[in-house]
Amino acid sequence: MNLVRTHGGWKGRHKPPKRIDPVMPEVNVTPLIDVVLVLLIIFMVVTPMLARGVAVDLPRTKFHEKKADTGEQIIVSIRTDGKVYLDKQIFEPTPVSLEKFSQALAEIVRRSPGREVYLKGDHRIKYKVARDVLEAIHRSGAAGAGLGVDEEK
Repeated sequence: MNLVRTHGGWKGRHKPPKRIDPVMPEVNVTPLIDVVLVLLIIFMVVTPMLARGVAVDLPRTKFHEKKADTGEQIIVSIRTDGKVYLDKQIFEPTPVSLEKFSQALAEIVRRSPGREVYLKGDHRIKYKVARDVLEAIHRSGAAGAGLGVDEEK
């Protein structure tokens, strides 16, 4: 090629024009898939943490009032073995231990009055255990207690 560069531009033959490929109107979905997979993993990890209290098999009913968990409720759980859980505290289903449970719940109610207690009892527990825990909740001075159930499908 006989091209010589000077201050004013190219002399001699003209520089061949650059060939520009036409723009293809395609969407690159790879970053979108990456973001969706990360969000999916986050939701898979966080969702089990949203269920507060101890995991129990709740009784199933066809007709019940659905109430959203606002995080304001005090969660009390009763497992199959009869142990009562108030947050991370464990209480035996004995009168002395249930009295301690009532005092601990009364302290929580005193610090934040008006919070409702949500009782999650396993469907295999004895009625006496559930009744004793409800009496302890009543003695603590809680505003009210709701019973947790699952929807029958």
